[in-house]
Amino acid sequence: MEQYIQPFVQVTTSVFRDFVRREITPERAYFAGKEAFLNWDISGLIALTGEVRGMVALSMKNATASKITGILTGIQGTIVTDDMVDAVGEIVNIITGNVKRNLENMFRIIISLPRVIHGKAHLVVIPDARTRLLCIPFRIFGDETINLSINIDENKSGDD
Repeated sequence: MEQYIQPFVQVTTSVFRDFVRREITPERAYFAGKEAFLNWDISGLIALTGEVRGMVALSMKNATASKITGILTGIQGTIVTDDMVDAVGEIVNIITGNVKRNLENMFRIIISLPRVIHGKAHLVVIPDARTRLLCIPFRIFGDETINLSINIDENKSGDD
């Protein structure tokens, strides 16, 4: 898993610097199970297929998503809006697309369109009960945190 951590940290940091105009600070990565989403209000999800299978999720509280949406669109609110859903989906799409490009010399990876789910302690169903997520928290806006979760299973056969 170590080979995946640095590309995700580097890309996520640069995406937030370039698009959201904020420096974010990665914190210590850790493994978690399905409960990884219980602390978040909104998550953007991208599925990975090809030689690498899994999922990338960008999760955050509504207040953080609202601030990010305000920076990107000029529209900020306290409830989940279409603009907020679009912003979270677009950011996870940019992050995953750039990591995919960085890993293309090692793996053939296909990414899905982004999906966004929201609601307090929302549930993300992970088919394999043994699957653990690699979670990388990032500090943003002082004491607020966003979380990038990665579930990756290398499948060198290339079967989709």
